[in-house]
Amino acid sequence: MNDPPHPAASPPTSPHGGEVSLRVVGKPLPKVDAAAKVTGRAVYADDMLLPRTLHCKILRSPHPHARILSIDTSAARRIPGVQAVITGADLPVKFGILPVTQDERALEHEKVRYVGDPIAAVAATEEEIAAAACDAIVVAYEGLEPVMSIEAALSAPKDERIQDYGGPNNIHKLVALEFGDVDGGLARADHIREDVFFFQGNTHLPMEQHSAIATYVDGKVTLWSSTQVVHYVHRALAKVLELPMNRIRVIGAAHGGGFGGKTDPFAHEIIVSKLAMLTGRPVKCTLSREEVFYAHRGRHPVLMWVRTGVTSDGRITAMHFRSALDGGAYGSYGVASTFYTGALQTVTYDIPAYRFEGCRVFTNKPPCGPKRGHGTPQPRFALELHLEKIADDLGLDPVELKRRNFVKPNTRTVNWLRVTSCGLVQCTDAVINASRFHDRGKRPGHGMGFAISSYLSGAGTAIYWNDMPHSEVQIKVDRGGVTAYCGAMDIGQGSDSVLATIVAEELGLQPADVRLVTADTDTTPIDLGSYSSRVTFMAGNAALEAARKMRAMLAGAVAAKAGGDASEVEFRDGRIGGFSFEEACVLAESRYGTLTSAGSYTPPRIAGPYKGSGVGPSPAYSYSACVVDLDVDTRTGLIHVNRVWIAHDVGRAINPLLVEGQVEGSVYMGLGEALMEEQTFRKGLHKWPSMLEYKSPTFLDMPEVETFIVETIDAEGPYGAKEAGQGPLLPVPPAVCSAVHDAIGVWIDEIPVTPEKVIEALRRREKGEPPRYGPPHFPSIPYPPTIKVEPPEKDASTAAI
Repeated sequence: MNDPPHPAASPPTSPHGGEVSLRVVGKPLPKVDAAAKVTGRAVYADDMLLPRTLHCKILRSPHPHARILSIDTSAARRIPGVQAVITGADLPVKFGILPVTQDERALEHEKVRYVGDPIAAVAATEEEIAAAACDAIVVAYEGLEPVMSIEAALSAPKDERIQDYGGPNNIHKLVALEFGDVDGGLARADHIREDVFFFQGNTHLPMEQHSAIATYVDGKVTLWSSTQVVHYVHRALAKVLELPMNRIRVIGAAHGGGFGGKTDPFAHEIIVSKLAMLTGRPVKCTLSREEVFYAHRGRHPVLMWVRTGVTSDGRITAMHFRSALDGGAYGSYGVASTFYTGALQTVTYDIPAYRFEGCRVFTNKPPCGPKRGHGTPQPRFALELHLEKIADDLGLDPVELKRRNFVKPNTRTVNWLRVTSCGLVQCTDAVINASRFHDRGKRPGHGMGFAISSYLSGAGTAIYWNDMPHSEVQIKVDRGGVTAYCGAMDIGQGSDSVLATIVAEELGLQPADVRLVTADTDTTPIDLGSYSSRVTFMAGNAALEAARKMRAMLAGAVAAKAGGDASEVEFRDGRIGGFSFEEACVLAESRYGTLTSAGSYTPPRIAGPYKGSGVGPSPAYSYSACVVDLDVDTRTGLIHVNRVWIAHDVGRAINPLLVEGQVEGSVYMGLGEALMEEQTFRKGLHKWPSMLEYKSPTFLDMPEVETFIVETIDAEGPYGAKEAGQGPLLPVPPAVCSAVHDAIGVWIDEIPVTPEKVIEALRRREKGEPPRYGPPHFPSIPYPPTIKVEPPEKDASTAAI
């Protein structure tokens, strides 16, 4: 048997695309799972009903804050059909997504911290019986004073703290960092402005609710779940169930949308696994829509204060940014969320000196976590409007002021973030020219607004620090064809299609020719999951490495048979050189044995030299620019969005059809957040926990969207690709608010922009008050002493990093 050649022996393209024409990369092909989805053949977790399946219901707290005195399950256990009842005593081990926030129990038995906190669970032969048994459980509570706002969380608690860790009072996390000389930069400024903004929390609203089903056979737990991260669920189950990881298997079922809402490990996944262990039967739990509203882990409500100094021509000299996050009752991703509200301002604008102070508090509301754009839409809203106001103060065109401060490609920011490719200028030109922004004219009630943004192509550091790859892909080739194995989960964003396209490009096939096995902890290598827009970049790079190794083996076998140089063997239209793909497989298997290859991807170590620098770095950043055209009715406050122009720097579009779909989906979600979506509570109860009452845009509300795909061919992405799924949401809310100001001359410094807020801002203007609706002030917060960090050398090229 001969050793397979090194993949570099027959490079089909340049390392990241370019010299050799691409056959399937860059083509608008259908998604590989499209037929299964539209015909109903895809199997979601809630579709699964194994023989002898038991149904699980969870008893949840009706109180936002209370001590549990006793739990009596005796009546529930006597109900015919009930097979098992468990409480927190059965699952005492705490868990959480971050190593520093292991603060949740699958079932609480000491204290509840929000309406919806799980307390007990029942497995029964029928769903109705399980629900009736939950009603029969008697829980005695001692009520505690709930904390329902950021301001209340900053004050001394009347009864006791929500969590027993963190800062003073109900503060979870405090951070204070300074890069460069902020006071000196402000002293040099010709103009200084400060503003306060608020971004209300909202939820993911996926079409599919959370659902999971578990079995326990031969001492092994198998869980099928609607999750974005089988790997982290696997880890949480091993910890809480106190089983070795090799006795647990987690499989991602077909996915009906996540948007970040299914990245945490959830209580119901642990509960059904425990109940399956106790009963020896499959146990299934599908959350109701109301339960999803409470368990959501959605967008943090964030209060922000920003102070910026600029020169007379609008160049930024220094910025001071503060954020206060309402985190809800548990940690979730909150530490990372806090840092994210401050980290990425510098990735769009060249800020020579920057101070960030962040605070996350616990409240007796459902825990918040990551939602599309995790921690970045809120500060982007504040920063874009803040710069609009500075331009207004100086009498400058806001587009020109922002242009003057755009970050440059291949540089380090003042807080040590590495920028590679950057298409901000191209994105801005595309939307400004297409919308004729500067030729819009004026008519009553009509306005246009402009904003930009950036986002990660995957987080540069893992949730738990280690030296292992972040993504791994294996490929198997035989006479039956090509199969790619990857732990990443397709949650509707099209990552399966991306992986199939990359493998097909390298092997001369079509994406439909590549079979995929994904998101299964037993059969696929580890991938850290579908979050932070990481799959195309990271799993894509792993797939590219594995495919090129396989290509080298096939080319080597064909060249040995036919004579010639392996590097000159052509892969095209299902043929390799003068052989069919199947014939080439036979030659390669005869020469090398079983045809398998593996690829992996580990991000470069690019974090800065300070604590907290692990949040924010990314191998590459995407960039977006947006213009919104709308009309405002000054009698009713109603806003009608007419058209949206959006451009996105995707590096290279692996599939432009899917990129366009992701961009327009971001616009849809951004408009919902800007105009109507909000998670609000009365005494701990959600005001509208249903899709009928929680307002989100329908297709009747969706304006025409013109999308521009900007390709900058990033040096590190697979074929030059960067993220496409989250970044385009960020500029939409501030562009809407800028357009409202352009239309009627008032500032709405709070999201969502409802008719009531518009009318109130107009009323204030008529009374001679500031023409604004928004938070009146930023609270006093006991930030720790600022950690001063020396910035990198000015204009440091990424080539030297």
